[in-house]
Amino acid sequence: MKAFVFPGQGAQFVGMGKDLYENSEMAKELLEKANDILGFRITDLMFAGTDEDLKQTKVTQPAIFLHSVLLAKTMGEDFKPEMVAGHSLGEFSALVAAEAMSFEDGLKLVSQRAQAMQKACEAEPSTMAAIIGLEDSVVEEVCASIDEVVVAANYNCPGQLVISGSFAGIDKACEVLTEKGAKRALKLPVGGAFHSPLMEPARVELAAAIEATEIKNPVCPIYQNVNAEANTDAATIKENLVAQLTGAVKWTQTVQNMIADGADSFTEVGPGKALQGMIKKVDRKMAVAGVSSL
Repeated sequence: MKAFVFPGQGAQFVGMGKDLYENSEMAKELLEKANDILGFRITDLMFAGTDEDLKQTKVTQPAIFLHSVLLAKTMGEDFKPEMVAGHSLGEFSALVAAEAMSFEDGLKLVSQRAQAMQKACEAEPSTMAAIIGLEDSVVEEVCASIDEVVVAANYNCPGQLVISGSFAGIDKACEVLTEKGAKRALKLPVGGAFHSPLMEPARVELAAAIEATEIKNPVCPIYQNVNAEANTDAATIKENLVAQLTGAVKWTQTVQNMIADGADSFTEVGPGKALQGMIKKVDRKMAVAGVSSL
């Protein structure tokens, strides 16, 4: 079975989507529509902005969403998913690609999500760190033992778990995890503690927007971050989407479940190759490919 996966924040690059704009009339039309919906010319920042421009959450998230969704749309007959998943933000791209949500609604939600997250980050400065080379259970135990907000946030692949929390919580956890034998405990250049309880104000804000958005049953199962399980029911998809902001991204478990359910190839649609690398670490023999340009 063919699985298609969609990347999250961090995969952005200057020049992204320019080839789509120049070579596909449909992509050009939708990118101009995106400029109107967002109220600023995101295409200028995607095609010719600086790395700093693209790092702003309110730009990064819509930019990656647009790049991923438009690639899927321009693939035509080559895009025939039998199952989909997306990493964090990528879940929104996956939902639009699987026809559970319209392009316009998906973009509006992604923009609202980015702004809500930005506000939550500014209200409570916080961060994330990648922990390399330890069992998930060890990382979970250490996080639970610390008297600060710090949780396991992204189960990326075996031996790589990202933690999220307050600056004090992350510092303490990194110190203890290094003592416990982590090969690396590396703070990430992110704006805040995504997928942690510190995103609760953003979750509340986004919940109302998701509730008001029409979500249909997708054309194929979507494996969602919060429970790593296949979902085709629109109401359940909505609930999981709301829970995603404060819940962990169970990517390792998602890939394992997709393989158990018959996935024999994975295609990453969107910028970067991060998900291909993670999937290979889950199963070395798995066929992976990427589509990042027209």
